[in-house]
Amino acid sequence: MQKQTLKIHNLISCAKSFCKQESKSPNRELFGITDGKAVGTYIEHKFKDFLLAKYNLQIGNSASGIDLPSTEINTDIKVTSIKQPQSSCPFKNAQQKIFGLGYNLLVFVYDKRDNAKDKTALLDFVNCSFIEKDRTGDYQMTTSLQQMINNDANEDDIYAYLNDRNIPADETTLKKMAAQILKNPPKIGYLTISNALQWRLQYGRVVMMKEDVSGIIKII
Repeated sequence: MQKQTLKIHNLISCAKSFCKQESKSPNRELFGITDGKAVGTYIEHKFKDFLLAKYNLQIGNSASGIDLPSTEINTDIKVTSIKQPQSSCPFKNAQQKIFGLGYNLLVFVYDKRDNAKDKTALLDFVNCSFIEKDRTGDYQMTTSLQQMINNDANEDDIYAYLNDRNIPADETTLKKMAAQILKNPPKIGYLTISNALQWRLQYGRVVMMKEDVSGIIKII
């Protein structure tokens, strides 16, 4: 039987099934593991295998930088603990903080409990969300910029704001960004993005979100 090509709606459906399956399955490999990166890598590989069993899809490598890099899917998988729902991602340019990362995110948030009696771990997936690329900017920054534009800010105002926020870019780049922001105002992002050599992404706002927002799908 020929496999179908993976589409976004298939990815979302598989993520839901995977969360339900894994939340009921005791896991010996993860017992006693406290390193969040090790847990995340294990779950990412397991989810990719789950997808590959049903669909044809392109799996990313270190060169592509994201897990599912095809034009159709263009999605990175993030796995994080509910204790501190965050992860890092490569820094490409300063515009990512305002206009988004340039790709979608599929975020799995788990609560891990070890059972000492039978030496297994249970990962209860308490949240899973699909965040479209236009919504992966920084919440405070995109909200402030939208308010400034609504209050008739000009290019100098926007430049001054970006400069005050220590955006990691030189003067020429910031001026170009200010012009671009006025010409094409960004959508409000729902991540918290900290400046670093790698972006530090925090997902607390998405995890706690109650309202429906276009571009964010609450799977679990």
